[in-house]
Amino acid sequence: MARYTCSFTVAVSLDLLQQALIEVLQSCNFDIIYDTGDYLMAREIPGHVAFAKLVTVEVLIDKSMAIGKEVRMNFVIKNEELPLQVDNHCHQMFDLVQEAIAQNRHWQLLESVPG
Repeated sequence: MARYTCSFTVAVSLDLLQQALIEVLQSCNFDIIYDTGDYLMAREIPGHVAFAKLVTVEVLIDKSMAIGKEVRMNFVIKNEELPLQVDNHCHQMFDLVQEAIAQNRHWQLLESVPG
């Protein structure tokens, strides 16, 4: 199973974070399947890759550590594919999500820590 993790600290109000995060994931071809406010799960929309390669994104929003407008988000991006190649589909989606987080206009990226 391919699995990639990273943490991001962004400058954004908690009111705007949830909707902005949903928009980022949807722009990367993910469909939100579970949302509790502190935890979000999204799955890649089927149709472009084999079922075993479909990627799931889990996001834990650490609101307890929110200082002012700084919020930490922990991402787990995974699928059932064996990561036999460095540039597998899951890793490509991981790179896409990282780029979308970094380029989002609704927040300022303060820190990015790959796992």
